[in-house]
Amino acid sequence: MSQIFSFAGENDFYRRATVYPNPKEANLLLSLGSLVDCYYPPCKRSRVVAPLSFSAFEEKRSASIDVLPEECLFEIFRRLSGPQERSACASVSKQWLMLVTSIRQKEIDVVVAAPNVNEDGDDCEGCLSRSLDGKKATDVRLASIAVGTAARGGLGKLSIRGSDSASKVSDLGLRSIGRSCPALGSLSLWNLSTVTDNGLLEIAEGCSQLEKLELNRCSTITDKGLVAIAKSCPNLTELTLEACSRIGDEGLQAIARSCSKLKSVSIKNCPLVRDQGIAALLSNTTYSLAKLKLQLLNVTDVSLAVVGHYGLSVTDLVLSGLSHVTEKGFWVMGNGVGLQKLNSLTITACQGVTDMGLQSVGKGCPNMKKAMIAKSPLLSDNGLVSFAKASLSLESLQLEECHRVTQFGFFGSLLNCGAKLKSFSVVNCLGIRDLTSGLPASTLCSGLRSLSVRNCPGFGDANLAAIGKLCPQLEDIELLGLKGVTESGFLHLLQNTLVKVNFSGCTNLTDGVISTISARNGWTLEVLTVDGCSKISDASLVSIAENCNILSDLDLSKCSISDSGVQALASSEKLKLQILSMAGCSMVTDKSLPSIVRLGSTLLGLNLQHCRSISNSTVDFLVERLYKCDILS
Repeated sequence: MSQIFSFAGENDFYRRATVYPNPKEANLLLSLGSLVDCYYPPCKRSRVVAPLSFSAFEEKRSASIDVLPEECLFEIFRRLSGPQERSACASVSKQWLMLVTSIRQKEIDVVVAAPNVNEDGDDCEGCLSRSLDGKKATDVRLASIAVGTAARGGLGKLSIRGSDSASKVSDLGLRSIGRSCPALGSLSLWNLSTVTDNGLLEIAEGCSQLEKLELNRCSTITDKGLVAIAKSCPNLTELTLEACSRIGDEGLQAIARSCSKLKSVSIKNCPLVRDQGIAALLSNTTYSLAKLKLQLLNVTDVSLAVVGHYGLSVTDLVLSGLSHVTEKGFWVMGNGVGLQKLNSLTITACQGVTDMGLQSVGKGCPNMKKAMIAKSPLLSDNGLVSFAKASLSLESLQLEECHRVTQFGFFGSLLNCGAKLKSFSVVNCLGIRDLTSGLPASTLCSGLRSLSVRNCPGFGDANLAAIGKLCPQLEDIELLGLKGVTESGFLHLLQNTLVKVNFSGCTNLTDGVISTISARNGWTLEVLTVDGCSKISDASLVSIAENCNILSDLDLSKCSISDSGVQALASSEKLKLQILSMAGCSMVTDKSLPSIVRLGSTLLGLNLQHCRSISNSTVDFLVERLYKCDILS
């Protein structure tokens, strides 16, 4: 017995005494027996010991390494020459796997280990990425990932998404990652109700290089876990918290104190986060924080005042669902003169967005290029036009569900945004109606290249006629669900050099419009979408085949096309389609097979869903023949 222990490298023995110095751990483990001498060096940590039984009548067993206590196996594993050897041992059994992953990096360093290189010999520290979803997310899989990636250079990015049922990932799985993956740089935890602060403590202790942390619906993680990350991971640059009901101001204050490199923060639906936490983040990261997203939080005007004063480096700002913020908050934020570098602003479902508040924001953000205002019931034409006048650098403006904005606010914005405005989008604004009188003579909106009007039922032909005169440089037009626009309205836009056209859901669109577009813009048109336009027939396809030279994406879903139209497309020597959608075209049958095969020489994507007249055998043939093309059926 003494020879065995001498071989282990230590000569200290303890007779008839507990092997566990910590009494709290001893009651969790099984004793070796009061009459057994046990090797136990002072530096050793306690291990789970398999129960041993001794009997005078027990049959003599053959020698096996399985009879060794886990303390001995631990000493063997930590003295192996490199991660490949430890990975091989971890493949023996689940017991050995969990034991190998319980070894901390500092304990492995007792023996000089081989450097981490990949099979080609190149340095690959922290280059590997792994993702576990649903039922695949278990502690055993995490342990396997920890050991396997350590042998191949090290894990750099890990994403774990638990299932809606009971999660199979616990603190034990994160312990494996924390102790075996010191190069981990990004960690995302989703829907893991069984992971607690202890798991995050293991990550903090073992993964000091962590740069990105995302916690989503982790209901058992508290400020304690976030404080541990803040103290041990000073290189943290991105933090995302969503639906973490037990994380609040204390955790954010710790992050603000210790993580001076923080560049991006996103906080959503965390009820314990208040003004103190947001104030700490902004005031302590004044010259580093570039992206800030605050959604569904119980913050007040104070937080917006802090953003306006200390957001000196903020370039992207998202404010959504802040029900306790009033007009005063937006007014103070705009007048704080701290958002000089703001490039992109998104405001959604904030009752404090009024005419005066939005005008103030426009004046306080002179370099803002992109703005999106949504679900603002108090915003009217005056506020929108004032915002457009103040935002001299604005290049992209999007309005969504702002029902007090009318056609006068729409055109007023176009005329006052200046020559830099390139993109304008209006979505579901029910207050916009058709113009009843002409617009006053004014400067053209010469910079606008892209216009999108979606689901605005009052938008009609007179508005399109005005747009055709004001915006001569339009290239991309998206008109969705405008059932009130007729053929004459569409024709007002066809004097432009069109590149992308989307008329989905415009039920009054006719073959005459498509034929005119094809004839006038055949050399420039790249994308054409007429999904749900039931009046589009084979005549449009004949015109497209004759005139369009560089068209690459064509969507004819739910149109009245037939085999003849598909044949016309296939007969064109100019057309080189890459994406073709004919979903819901019931008049396209198996007779189109030769035509589709010919088109398939350039196709990368083909949509035949809900084409009832195309048989499964035809689809199977296409799948086999067009092996380079993704086919939906």
